[in-house]
Order: sequence, then C-alpha cells, then structure tokens
Amino acid sequence: MPMPEIPSSPASDHLVEFRDVTFAYPGEGGARVILDRMNLTVPRGKVTALMGASGGGKTTVLRLIGGQQRAGAGQVLFDGQDVGGLDASGLYAMRRRMGMLFQFGALFTDLNVFDNVAFPLREHTPLTDELVRDIVLMKLDAVGLRGARDLMPSQISGGMARRVALARAIALDPELIMYDEPFAGLDPISLGTAAQLIRQLNDTLGITSVIVSHDLEETFRIADQVVILANGRIAAQGTPEEVRQSTDPLVHQFVHALSQGPVQFHYPGPDAASDFGPGTHQPLAGKARR
Repeated sequence: MPMPEIPSSPASDHLVEFRDVTFAYPGEGGARVILDRMNLTVPRGKVTALMGASGGGKTTVLRLIGGQQRAGAGQVLFDGQDVGGLDASGLYAMRRRMGMLFQFGALFTDLNVFDNVAFPLREHTPLTDELVRDIVLMKLDAVGLRGARDLMPSQISGGMARRVALARAIALDPELIMYDEPFAGLDPISLGTAAQLIRQLNDTLGITSVIVSHDLEETFRIADQVVILANGRIAAQGTPEEVRQSTDPLVHQFVHALSQGPVQFHYPGPDAASDFGPGTHQPLAGKARR
C-alpha cells in the first residue's frame, strides 16, 4: 500500500522554523525547561550548525523537527507544515523527506553494509530488488564504500561505519539531513573525510543539513550558519565568522574553549559543607594536600 504523501506548502527561504517554541522534560522537582520561547530558522540548501554547552537542547531540537517530541507551546514547522499537528500517517510521510545520522552510526549489527543501506528503501518503497541494488550501490559509491558492501559492521572502522550510516541517511533522497554529533570519536583523517562528505553531499544533492556538533574547527569550516544555544534560547546566530566575533560572554567562552565564564563546571547544588557536614570526608578538591 503506497504511503500517504504530505503536501508541500509554497516554498519559502526556510525549510524549518521554530516559532516561540517551549519544551520541558518532567522531573520530580518540577519541569526542567530546555527551550524557552525559542525562535529559529533553517535556510534551504544550507548547512546549519547547532552548538552550545552540553544539555543546552541541541538534540532536543532534532527530536522536535522529527516529531519524536512535541513542543509544549509554539510551533515547529517543516516546509510550512506544523509537525505537532500531524497525525501518525502524516508524521510518517514527513519523515520520509528527512534523513538522520545518529551518533556513532547506529547500524544494524546483524545486517551487512549493503542491507543496512537498503533497509529504508525496502521498508518505505515498493521498488524492485534490481532498483534497490542500483540505488544502494550509488549511495555507497557517493561515500566511497561501494567495495565494502558485503562487510559486516564489526568488520569496518568507526569512520567507515559513520559513512555507511550517511549512505543510509540519503537512501530516500531526503530534503533534510540531521546529524547528531557526526564527528564524535573519529580520528583526524576520518573526521576530515566526514566533514568534507557532509559539505559535498549538501551542495551536490541540493539538500538542507542540520548538524549538532561540539567540534568547533571542522563545524565552522563547513557551516553556512552557526546557532549557539544557551539557557533555552539562541545566544548567537550568524556566519561562523560573525559568531567568532560575538561579544556575548557565554558565546565567547564557548567559541574560545575557556574554562572560566558563565558556564560553570559544577552543576548547581548545595555547598560541600552542607552536603558532607563537619567531621565527614569532603571532596579532594576541597581539601589541602599534605
């Protein structure tokens, strides 16, 4: 049975828009607000990088775009469609227009390279085996791994696994690809290769890319737009050079990797004396060495 198609709205300059989006995770001490009336635009055909300190809501943004999470308030729009207002069939159809590269690849360990890339084609399309084979080989060739099609995930390196995952992410020719920490754990050669592939595929295929990353050098090198998230909102947004020149203390601390600044090492909590009390062992950092 053919999948329902989600209609495209009249094209705008932005493929993704967040309009006054608020999102919070429930907790025992009350809701923990992650995004607070945040506004964000992702331009079509560009590479947008989402950066900021850990826990700032970067991966949450990807989940909201894909519909895994629903905003508590505001709108998340994909090509003009309100993601939060879609039913299951509409959401399923919308996701066919997206690709996702998960952190560390998330390949199926019991499937070989070919079958990993073929999976979305077999799952979502009625294509014949011959057409699936041709498409899979083309996607693997695009990431330089056509010759590795018969290998198992356990037989390839971490960098190669990330490239296989990228081939799988573009198997359905999506309009948007989201990358969650695509450079984590890669050696310098694999990291540079992955960054170059992201840029080349974005430009060659005419797609839109959103990258969540902590790697400043490579991300700034390939991004058209950089967005720094902090305290539930956007602290800085612009070209890599514009963000580098930001005078905002938090952005300055993050971009220049400074230990001192608005972002503290210790998570807020009671002082050590209150927690440990007199006569008890206190953390080593709070005691003088003898």
